[in-house]
Amino acid sequence: MSDEKRAGKGAELNDEPQTLISHLLELRTRLLRIVAVVLGVFLVLMPFANKLFSIVADPLIEQMPAGTSMIATEVASPFLTPFKLALVLAIFISVPVILHQAWAFIAPGLYNHERRLVMPLLTSSVLLFYLGVAFAYFVVFPLMFGFFTATAPDGVAVMTDINNYLNFILVMFFAFGIAFEVPVATVLLVWTGVTTPEKMGKHRAYILLGAFVAGMLLTPPDVISQTLLALPIYLLFEIGVIMARVFAPTSEHEVEAKQP
Repeated sequence: MSDEKRAGKGAELNDEPQTLISHLLELRTRLLRIVAVVLGVFLVLMPFANKLFSIVADPLIEQMPAGTSMIATEVASPFLTPFKLALVLAIFISVPVILHQAWAFIAPGLYNHERRLVMPLLTSSVLLFYLGVAFAYFVVFPLMFGFFTATAPDGVAVMTDINNYLNFILVMFFAFGIAFEVPVATVLLVWTGVTTPEKMGKHRAYILLGAFVAGMLLTPPDVISQTLLALPIYLLFEIGVIMARVFAPTSEHEVEAKQP
């Protein structure tokens, strides 16, 4: 084998390791950027951690009977709970940067038509998640906590532990944020060929029933709060169907062609 052939073969063998290493280096760089942004936001929020917790606790405090307050049952809770809230808020605020870094990392491997669709979906996902969190805070929490405090048995003082309260509302924020991702999920189902807007339109009754089931599971057992979640989910489904027709127009024949 000639020297030129050996050199050419050696270059081919080294192409893949070099490509893999370059991808790992890029991934490390983007992860470091994400960590730096989250840490920077956290350092800005930390001095206001107690104030932020007071804002987050307002929906419950406003519904608590006169003469009662929240309590801290653990020694370190007065410090650790606001600290945890500031860290979670830092990640929450940094979500656009996190998604942008993820997008920049995977974008070179996507086709042009995929790039045109993925970026609007990422932007919509962030906005819808924030909208779900805001809906939970401003609409659902006052109704929920009002119901819980009003149904407390006689002789029981409502004095919620601050750490338990934070864990509870974080779960609720996440649940409502995910629930508001219905339009994005609808577009993805059509885009990947799982279904079509026409088929989804024929099953509106089941979607409406599923929305009320979700409202029943995520809210207190009263009709008002269940309806306040179920109706937005159903309306978001209808918006998702419209978005699917615009951004991912797929006929039933095309779907059948994609299926093996």
